[in-house]
Amino acid sequence: MNTLNHILLSEVEGFRAIGHKFLSGEISKMEFKGISGGMGVYAQGSGKEFVIRFRIPSGIASIKDLKLVYNFAQRYKLETVHLTTRQAIQLHGISIDEACDAMEEGIKKGLYSRGAGGNFPRNVALSPLSGVDKKEAFDASPYAKEVVQYILNKVYTYKLPRKLKVAFSSSEEDDSHVTAVDLGFLAVNENSKQYFKVYLGGGMGRNSKLSANTEQLIKPEDILYHVQAMTELFINEGDYVNKGRARIRYIMERMGQEKFEKCYKNYLEKVKKTENLMISVESKVYDKQGIETFTKNTRLFSQKQNGLYSVYVHPIGGILKIQHLKLIMNKIEAMADVEIRLAMTEGFYIRNLNGNEAEIIIKLTESMGGNTALESSICCIGVPTCQMGILESQRTLRNILSYFKDNNLTEDILPQLHISGCPNSCSVHEIGIIGFCGKKKKVQDKIINVFELHFDGVLGIGKTKLAKNYGDIKEEEVPRFLFELASAVHNSNKEFNSWKDENEEELNKIINTYLV
Repeated sequence: MNTLNHILLSEVEGFRAIGHKFLSGEISKMEFKGISGGMGVYAQGSGKEFVIRFRIPSGIASIKDLKLVYNFAQRYKLETVHLTTRQAIQLHGISIDEACDAMEEGIKKGLYSRGAGGNFPRNVALSPLSGVDKKEAFDASPYAKEVVQYILNKVYTYKLPRKLKVAFSSSEEDDSHVTAVDLGFLAVNENSKQYFKVYLGGGMGRNSKLSANTEQLIKPEDILYHVQAMTELFINEGDYVNKGRARIRYIMERMGQEKFEKCYKNYLEKVKKTENLMISVESKVYDKQGIETFTKNTRLFSQKQNGLYSVYVHPIGGILKIQHLKLIMNKIEAMADVEIRLAMTEGFYIRNLNGNEAEIIIKLTESMGGNTALESSICCIGVPTCQMGILESQRTLRNILSYFKDNNLTEDILPQLHISGCPNSCSVHEIGIIGFCGKKKKVQDKIINVFELHFDGVLGIGKTKLAKNYGDIKEEEVPRFLFELASAVHNSNKEFNSWKDENEEELNKIINTYLV
């Protein structure tokens, strides 16, 4: 680790100089982006302020790292931090020097931004309730952590065509999206033994594809061989010329699934012959004394450990106020063996609480948002922060919530929305029940802002499917469309999924009213 830190620290001043060249106009926006992404830094839409993205390893957030993030935010006079859809934390609106200073201090204290963007293996995704989930096969956490460390140890050496996403799901809920990423591992039990089932070649964004289920069961201790095999396949078979097609799913599309799987196995055999990547892990033993609670709350989840609970917290749009972060840290520090795990939904779980502690946390966090599915919607950061963004997705979410509140419809009716400000699909709108993708459209000789409506996507092992694209709705009409939809469901006295399945004609009539 000292060697890693030494190398990463040696890069900071060179990157700082490049940042100032970008600010002075000596290098272009795209030239800077090509360098800065690999450092975990992006220029914001203004071109004057910056974002730094810290890799929280598989969303396992230590109090030490959270305190450091809080201190950075306070130091740079930020009121919020952003929880991402890949279990990372971003600081927005800082200078290039502040970004470099935070990067440097983070390296020294074990919090890294290197490879958090750009053409690198991204943060390894993990089911946020892994280890405590009643439905899980086994705890995938220690295996995800091994992959995180393996990638981090050589993060500065990667030269990939584009990003590579790896995920671990511990149950069939598939909270980490193994059914829609480049390389996924699903924890399963077969004949009283633990295995991972391997998924290959999925990905969201332009030309989204679901992962191929190889039906291959592998020993958990072999996972690094698979990560390295996929990396080498990507390097040798990926498209370095056309960035628009430089993802694993396009290699599979070009080869066909059968040939791709054979190619993957060839790389796997080669890696097994040339490298020793076998691992041995220890799973955490959760032996805290439980206390039962009879509190009912949609954010409260009972763990498989008796009398222990997890509480979900979802700041609106993933924008967490630092005052709320401080309140949470202060409270859980006085509680024994409590954990925080970031989710893929821009929220987080406070885990391993006894019943009394769970009641305290529910009360403490009830005003922080996310008390209904609609409030828990997933929304990318969008413009003006994101340079790649097209529409202001965060503003749209705020407008939706305000419209419902102003019209006195606050019941928990609609499902969680997935709002992406552009086709890059940071909210994975293609696998949400209701998804939106921002874009520009020419209507009657005028360019207007519209959201593409994606409807009836599903996530889950054996059932993940891409949503149907119904067409475009004007940006300003989205709140009214959703309110009319919610009103129809509310008047039927049925649950949303039952209503949509039984009222297809009425659903289509509502949608068609708003399409442009």
